[in-house]
Formats: sequence, structure tokens, C-alpha cells
Amino acid sequence: MKHKKGKGATIRRNSRIDVFPWKRFEVGKLTTIESYCTVNNGSGDVLLGDRVRVGIGSVVIGPVSMGHGSGLGQNVFVSGFNHGYADGSKNSSQQALDIRPTIIEDEAHIGANSVVLAGVTIGRNCQVGAGSVVTKDIPPYSVAVGNPARVIKQFNHNTGIWEAVKKKEASLI
Repeated sequence: MKHKKGKGATIRRNSRIDVFPWKRFEVGKLTTIESYCTVNNGSGDVLLGDRVRVGIGSVVIGPVSMGHGSGLGQNVFVSGFNHGYADGSKNSSQQALDIRPTIIEDEAHIGANSVVLAGVTIGRNCQVGAGSVVTKDIPPYSVAVGNPARVIKQFNHNTGIWEAVKKKEASLI
């Protein structure tokens, strides 16, 4: 597989970039991987669009795709797999990985110290509050916070206003 680094992209020297030739690693134009980050594509492709920012100390383990203009705050953990544990008689290190791609769409931002679990899609223009644990998909144009993260606001395109989501509605999202 070919690795690509776009024009003007920056990967700070003191980051750990563990990339292997059997999976893709692509960094778009003007994208920055800050200091003390770890990026690993051993379990799946890591694809970072244009103008992506991976904040200081963050960890990205593929398969993960981040859309154009998206970003991670400091110390965010994003992974596209979990260790398997189906066979309770075996150590999880002896079982197959549960690989499910994680997608962060264009212009979505994840707050500092958050965790994004495998198989989650965070929609376009979302904001995820600091310290959140994202366990399920977040629809586009939403604000989500907490552990587990839940949607508290959505952008109303008709009024141009971010509107609070009632607790009952939030549980349906």
C-alpha cells in the first residue's frame, strides 16, 4: 500500500507514527498531527482529510477516517477495533480483533480527553464535548456530551439556531 502526505501537512517529530505497508496511511493537505500523538494503521487504514488537526497526545488506531476540516482536541483516543473476548476461557490477546471502522465526518470536532469507540460515525459539523465517551453514532449537526455521549443540541437549518434536544428525544437519537 502507498502512504500519502499532502502538501503543507505537518507531522511533529516527537509523534509515534506506526504505519505498515499492508494498510493505507494518508494525510491530507494542511493537516497537522501534533506532538506526542500515536498513529497506528496495523488493524486498518488511517485516512486523514485536508485541514485535519490531531491534538497533542491523541491516539488514532485504524481503521479510522477523519473528514476534511475535522479535529481532535488534546489526549483524544479514537480506535477502529476492540479486543475480542467471545471465548471466556481465553485471554483476549489470543482472540480475533473486533474490527469496525470509525468515521469522523467533515468539520466535526472532538473535545479534549474524549474516547471514540470502534464502529462509531460522528456526523458532519458535530461538536463532541470534552471528556465524552462516544459509544454510538452521532447525527450530523449535533452537539453531544457525557459518558456515554448523548445529543443535547441540534442545528436547525431553517432558523439557523442550535436548539436544545429534550431528554426523551435524545434517547431516540
